[in-house]
Amino acid sequence: MNQYPQNVIILPLDGKVLLPSVLLRLMIHGNQANDLTKVYFRQATSSTSSNTPMPDLYVACIPVKPASNKSIVHNPEGDQLVSQAPQHPLPFYRDNKSKPDEGLLLSDDHRKKMASYGCLARIVRVQRSGTNLFGVFVEGLARFGVNSIHQNALSMMPYPGSWMANVMYFNDDSRLLRELSIQENHLVVMFKELSQIFVVKMKELQLPASLIQQLSKVVNTKPVSSLADLLVSLIETTFEERLRMLTEPDLSNRLRMASEWLTRQLHVLQISDKLGTGIDGALGKRQREFYLRQQLEAIQNELNEKGETKSGSQGNASSVPEEDEFSELHRALVAQNLPNDALVIAQRELKKVRKLSSSSSEYTVSYNYLEWLASIPWNKKSEQSIDILKSKAQLDEDHFGLQHVKKRIIEYLSVIKIKGDLKAPILCFVGPPGVGKTSLGKSIAKAMSRNFHRISLGGVRDEAEIRGHRRTYVGSMPGLIVQGLRKCEVNNPLFLLDEIDKISTSSRNGDPAAALLEVLDPEQNSSFSDHYLNVPVDLSSVLFIATANSLDTISEALLDRMEVIELHGYTFEEKLHISKTHLVPKQILAHGLQVDQIRFADEAILHVAENYTRESGVRTLERALASVIRAKCVEFAELREKGQQFSYAPFIYVNHVIKILGRAKYQKEISEREPYPGVVTGLAYSGAGNGGILFVEVSKMPGDGKLHLTGSLGKVIQESAQLALSWVKTHAFELKLTSYAKERLVEHDDVHIHFPAGSVSKDGPSAGVTLVCAIVSLYSGYYVPATTAMTGEISLRGQVLPVGGIKEKVVSAHRAGIRKIILPFLNQVDVEQDVPEKIKDDIHFVFVKHIWDVLVSALVMKGSEEWNTRVYESNL
Repeated sequence: MNQYPQNVIILPLDGKVLLPSVLLRLMIHGNQANDLTKVYFRQATSSTSSNTPMPDLYVACIPVKPASNKSIVHNPEGDQLVSQAPQHPLPFYRDNKSKPDEGLLLSDDHRKKMASYGCLARIVRVQRSGTNLFGVFVEGLARFGVNSIHQNALSMMPYPGSWMANVMYFNDDSRLLRELSIQENHLVVMFKELSQIFVVKMKELQLPASLIQQLSKVVNTKPVSSLADLLVSLIETTFEERLRMLTEPDLSNRLRMASEWLTRQLHVLQISDKLGTGIDGALGKRQREFYLRQQLEAIQNELNEKGETKSGSQGNASSVPEEDEFSELHRALVAQNLPNDALVIAQRELKKVRKLSSSSSEYTVSYNYLEWLASIPWNKKSEQSIDILKSKAQLDEDHFGLQHVKKRIIEYLSVIKIKGDLKAPILCFVGPPGVGKTSLGKSIAKAMSRNFHRISLGGVRDEAEIRGHRRTYVGSMPGLIVQGLRKCEVNNPLFLLDEIDKISTSSRNGDPAAALLEVLDPEQNSSFSDHYLNVPVDLSSVLFIATANSLDTISEALLDRMEVIELHGYTFEEKLHISKTHLVPKQILAHGLQVDQIRFADEAILHVAENYTRESGVRTLERALASVIRAKCVEFAELREKGQQFSYAPFIYVNHVIKILGRAKYQKEISEREPYPGVVTGLAYSGAGNGGILFVEVSKMPGDGKLHLTGSLGKVIQESAQLALSWVKTHAFELKLTSYAKERLVEHDDVHIHFPAGSVSKDGPSAGVTLVCAIVSLYSGYYVPATTAMTGEISLRGQVLPVGGIKEKVVSAHRAGIRKIILPFLNQVDVEQDVPEKIKDDIHFVFVKHIWDVLVSALVMKGSEEWNTRVYESNL
């Protein structure tokens, strides 16, 4: 045993004994725990970085006699199924300032109770379990006797002030085994036979197959010296018996003791069988509790069989409804036609729950689990009567416009009708609030004759909300997906995953968006695994539709699994149609009036939409129309009280709207602005799907050529301003802004670029052409008309680059009164496909490839209508 150290740090075991070949978990805490774990983690880090094996870290596990005289019954699973009983902290002495009970933990009285023998252990693993609290896994290696105990000096590293033991190891068991006589060899054979019988008995107790397999492998492969220590740790033995096993140096004596205690254990199991104990499940956490529970059930069975007068009648009375309850549950499970995986688990759980007491917590958990299995529609589908023409009419009736969305749904229904079945697509509707994403999902479900279920994902921060909680937790239940299947009662509903872009990502409870990856993957969701059910659930027949306001916050992996369909904002004409066919009739009925008692003029609805709302959707418009209708309700109620209801006028015109709603909130400020050099109108797009106009104001002042930017600008738009100024300075002579080619444009000026509405954050690559026009306008004296707007980014060479959000920008410009829009040439296809024809007729579009084209199209001289093109003829 020369390979083991003679002086080892002490780790006292309170009421426990560690034997060689046994794995034990010990809880240590305090400063002394920090010292030991720091050394372990330091060695682990060093070995990882250098790709070398980690050196072993040894401790001396010395048993400490328990305070009471009662025999300590150890956990029968105590070796490889590691013990978790509390232990004394490591006996380190920190410094003279520590309190007596905190510094010198190994007191004289404590040392008197410490045994003179122990087991050398190797630290296998360390887990942090809290503040200064660690779980240390130690593996027993060799027996030793304690020669002396001493304390390290405070300056001695790596364990300053710790208690150490000088030990003497026992002789090697393998050498003793070779020297056994024929009679002693008989002990080895007998012990192995008992071990095999013990394994057979454990199989009869219906222990988990994996545990039986592991135990059989250990019995067949381990040397008898290690096997004896291991089995003594497994079976019921007292503290004194394990201590005797530890302190016995002779292998033959240890085999005799192990055989004796193993025979005693087998007798206990045999007695339990003779008492009529029914074996109904796996071994509990403590074998002793298992035996007592079995004996208690045997006594209860005997009382029921004898038909005791009082207790027997009560027992029979209570068993009748239980039997009916189980029969009903069994019939429900059979009716569901469970898949094979779920059927095997249901049979096992049903068999187990029949033999449990109805008052136990395990009974409630198992019964609830079986109820969930019986309530999920594993193979039940709703009948789909697909009528393409009827579906088209249904979608057109519920929603105006949205032709690209309706086209995709009709394509899907047509393929299903021809082929018979088709994998359901994963659609994601993206658009600003109020454009009808959620209501569109309901219309699609109605058109497809499917059950509809909405799941709100906004603010969901726990992965278990999607995948379910494991049954080990109190109050556990399946996730939202399985709950939705149970509510719909069919396995092919339409699930609307609302606000998928608002799933919380700052959570310690996992990532819900990552849990959705399996749900929304058509290649994987046929075997979706819910943690509560723990059996595959087929989601391939479910049609998932997700809604989002923006794609920016959705992870790329999740976005890749969905087919994105964008819903743009409505034009005024579309809002007029939606108001007349949906909003106004809905609000009239909601306020208790008849449809013919409110008659909105088209001009009145348009006036509300143009002057009291500025949104892509129709929610604010609906609230404004509701305000007008409420005012008419007041008028009708007053006239009816006076008996003059016949004089009530149901018509609503523009003057009535102004009187009811008051001053207009929004005005077409563009048409009222005076053109001024250095002021240009740009177009902006917000991530929520809303467009808007963006003013750029440029001024100059005496200075040394600095550029000042204000207006709550992001990095991208700041770089666009630097780029625009650089291009203007480069081409200043060609622009006739300087007298000669080498003259510096802003050598004695500071340029200040400001974006009004400073409280609103602004960023994005679409303001380059606007900034160039503003700077050129300032220095040339030319101006951009107030009814002209532009968008696009430029390169350093002056090329105009395409941008996004064209429809939203154009619609917002039309609302604001813009009549001429300058766009990049590559965005021409977006205008042709997305912009409504009415807006195309009202706005003149100019498509440009170079910034020179922008300047020619935008700048005009005061009092004239066109920019002086002579300056740029050589550059075009």
